[in-house]
Amino acid sequence: MEVIGPLKRVVALLGEALDPLYADAPLTGAELDVCLRLRHDPNPTIARHLADQMRHSRAAISKTLIRLESRGLITREPSPANRRAALVRLTPAGETAVDTIFPRQLAREAELLEGLGADRERVIEALNLLADVLSRPS
Repeated sequence: MEVIGPLKRVVALLGEALDPLYADAPLTGAELDVCLRLRHDPNPTIARHLADQMRHSRAAISKTLIRLESRGLITREPSPANRRAALVRLTPAGETAVDTIFPRQLAREAELLEGLGADRERVIEALNLLADVLSRPS
């Protein structure tokens, strides 16, 4: 509880601080996370790979992709390598949406973390250590 409690609190506080950015944005925070993966990958990908990379369920990714596709922010095309899979890519409208909201998110995150000062590197090291420990097979 000494580690997980503060970690959950930090996640909740970060969510509360970033939520106002999405009030008038073309994407939700979860949608932005998916679109960022697509924006920075030069090749289209399949939903299963997105789910694996993001450590989300395939059902959650599928629901997000359906919403994004219905708004014209992504396209899905049949994969030539696997008939059951679709290649996912951002549309120009999706790229514009990412390019609009992501810089605002980065600026807000930087503003939130200014208070770390000299402790910044120590926090980064501790978070990376935690991520390494949690990613080890059990």
